[in-house]
Amino acid sequence: MNHDKTERRKRKVRSSIVGKSAFPRLSVHRSNRYIYAQVIDDKAGHTVASASEKDIKVEKGMTKSTRAEEVGKVMGEKLKKLKIKQVVFDRGQFKYAGRVKAVAEGVRSTEITI
Repeated sequence: MNHDKTERRKRKVRSSIVGKSAFPRLSVHRSNRYIYAQVIDDKAGHTVASASEKDIKVEKGMTKSTRAEEVGKVMGEKLKKLKIKQVVFDRGQFKYAGRVKAVAEGVRSTEITI
């Protein structure tokens, strides 16, 4: 994949998304092996919470999508503890499909509004 295309796609998606204190931005990064999610308060300029596959118990036979959904559930639980009820979803340069979608569904399953 061309680096210029991914940067352009990321800027295009991010231009319409701003994470505020009331509704922070849930940013997702996907590599070939792992998936990461972090909640960012853009106004203050710091990360509020983060989760990755290192925070879950990976069992044998789990697919990447089920691991991504578990990461989303872990993130949702962290947001509940911080009393954050709504976030703005930032898919970055990735399509809203597969593992990126699974993270969003995992967060939604914990009753956090995206």
